[in-house]
This record gives sequence, structure tokens and C-alpha cells, in this order.
Amino acid sequence: MGNPVTPRVRNHIDFATLVALLALMLLSLGIVYSASSTFSMRKYEDSEWLLMSHTVKVAIAIVLLFITMKIDYHRYQNLTKLALVSAVLLLLATFAAGVVAKGAARWIRFGYFGIQPSEFAKYALLFHLCTLFSVKGELVRDFRRGFVPMMVWIGLVTVLVLIQPNFSMGTMIFLLSVAMVYIGGVRLKHLVLTFGSLVPLLGVYLMSAPYRVDRLRNYLDSLLGEFSLKNTPYQLFQGIIAFGRGGIFGVGAGESRQRDGFLPEAHTDFVFSILGEEYGFVGTMFFMILFLLIMHRGYRIARFAPDAFGRNLAIAITSAVTLYAVINAGVTLGLLPTTGLPMPFVSFGGSSMVLSAAAVGVLLNISSQTDLHPRASQVPVVGAVNAGKSAVGKVY
Repeated sequence: MGNPVTPRVRNHIDFATLVALLALMLLSLGIVYSASSTFSMRKYEDSEWLLMSHTVKVAIAIVLLFITMKIDYHRYQNLTKLALVSAVLLLLATFAAGVVAKGAARWIRFGYFGIQPSEFAKYALLFHLCTLFSVKGELVRDFRRGFVPMMVWIGLVTVLVLIQPNFSMGTMIFLLSVAMVYIGGVRLKHLVLTFGSLVPLLGVYLMSAPYRVDRLRNYLDSLLGEFSLKNTPYQLFQGIIAFGRGGIFGVGAGESRQRDGFLPEAHTDFVFSILGEEYGFVGTMFFMILFLLIMHRGYRIARFAPDAFGRNLAIAITSAVTLYAVINAGVTLGLLPTTGLPMPFVSFGGSSMVLSAAAVGVLLNISSQTDLHPRASQVPVVGAVNAGKSAVGKVY
């Protein structure tokens, strides 16, 4: 036998992903300031109050990004179950101590800061599923020992989010998790049977709240009918007007009219409309290209990941970030039913910004352990690529 080939040191992160992410977060400062200035002046008598709040959250997100970027992603395998149990406890705590806004208890406040447990639960669940795929291997194809334990976790988190109520977030968590379960290797027939049994329950849940039925009806009316205030929900109507005013190149930074009391949630759920108004088609396409770049690089990182845990984790993180961006853009354009999902790294808010940035930091750490960006020199590497995997015991 010949001498083994000395592997390369793999510690170069994917700079394209890092640059795209930092660009989104830094550019969001100007967009959020413009979109929130009128609302901020009316509520806080200071046009920059929400900007300062958003700036603090962006700064925290960047710090966490660089921290998680340096931590070996294998370390999370022993922590995902603890994180998921903590997320479930936080979701339960929202029913007792959550801040009620617009009829839903989705936030827990700690003084100045608040956390949306569903955002933390989303990533905790995805990370734990990736751990289960790595530990169980082919056992995931077994219905009782593989499929059922995973669906119990998915069902528990989804139900707790749905009854807050938060239909859009609960639906996204469920769909992302089920997609990951399929990618993780479960039998398709198990998923088909699960979906078939849940369809009646989904119908009952939708019909249990009139506003959900109205939202779906309004969406169908806006698709099938003409574009008018009569056939289009007010918020969507004003958002599309913003895109129309923006045209190709936009009306200019800070020149939005729709933010001045016309477009509700202009700095949160519909910030993409303000972006379209002020920077036009060119500006919106630039932002979407940044998300497409993250998606392309993220899935490429997954392809070259050194092990199954890294591959699945890269797919989960990339999908969670980019799918939210696509859905938010589709909602503001009237292509999808109105939801409360933010535009990642752009909308005003802390939980989504901070946790998503930390997750992308994990993605960048995975990229540093691939062959995508090797150093020029070769030195011995101590331990196998899958080091840490054997340290994970029986996991549920």
C-alpha cells in the first residue's frame, strides 16, 4: 500500500456568500429608515427611532455571524436536542407570558429586547432533523424507529406555532421540515400517508378563523378579477401601487409616498414594496440576485460538504433563507396569498435577522471545510472529517 494522500487544510469560507449577506444587511439600513420614518415619527416622535433599533439588531446579527462562522459545525450535533427542547418550552411560554399583538401571542420580551420563539424553533427543528439523519442513517426509512420520532418533533413544533396563532410561520416550518425529511431519505409512501391524513385537519384549521377564509377568498379574487381596490386587499393594493410608481429605476431614495400612511407594515412585511418604489425594477432585481447568489452558493456548499450532517445542514439553512425571500417577494407582488413572513435580512425585526445571520454563519463554517476554497499549502489534518459524529449517542 502506498502512502495516504495528505488532505488539504480547509479553512477558507465562501466569500461570495459572506459579501452577499453583508450587503443585504447593510443596505437594509437605508431601506428600513425610509420605510419606517413616517411611522416612527408618529409613534415615537422621532423619525430615526426604528432605524436605531434596526441598527442595533443588524450589529448583533453581524457579530453572531462571525462567531458561528468560527465554530466547527460538528459541535452542534450534541446540542440540537437541547436547543429543540428549549424552543418548545419557549413556545409554551408564549401562552403564559407572551406579548399579544394583533390577536396573537408570538413574542416574549426581556426588557428592551424581545424574541420570537417560532424563529428559534424553526432553526432548532431543522438542525435536530439533520442530526437525526446523520445518526440514524438508513434507519430513517423505518416507519416506527425513524419516521415517527421525526414527525413527532415536527408535529409538536408546528402545532404550537399554529395555535399562537401564526398560520404562515407554522406552515413554513412544516413544509421546510417535511422537505428535509424527504431529502434525508425517508420513504415517500410514509410522507404521502402523513399528508393524506392531515388534509382534513388543515381544512378544519383554515375554516376555524374567518380572517383566514377571507384572506384566501381575497387572494383568489385578486387573481381572477381586475386589479382594483374592490377586488384586491387594501395592503396588497397599496403595495402594488408602490411597485408601479417605482417603474424601472425608482423614484429615488427617501422619496416614497406609500410609506406615508398608505401602506401598512411598510417597514416589515411589505418593505420589498418600498424597495420597488424607491429603487424600481433594477433595485428589486439587485436584491433578488443577492438572494439567488446565496442560494446558488449554499447548495454548492451542500454538494461539496464533507459529510451527511454538513450536506443536510447546508441545504436546510439555504432553503430556509432563500425560500422566505421568494415567498415575501411573491406576496408583495400579489402572486401568493398575504402572509406575515418577513424579507430575510431586509425587513425590520430582530429575531429573523439575528437567527438567520447566525445560521448563515454555520453555513459559512461548512464551506470552510469543503474543497471549494483550499489553501495552497498542504499540511496534515488531525482527525477525520466526520470527527464528532461518533460522540453522538442514541438520539430522538
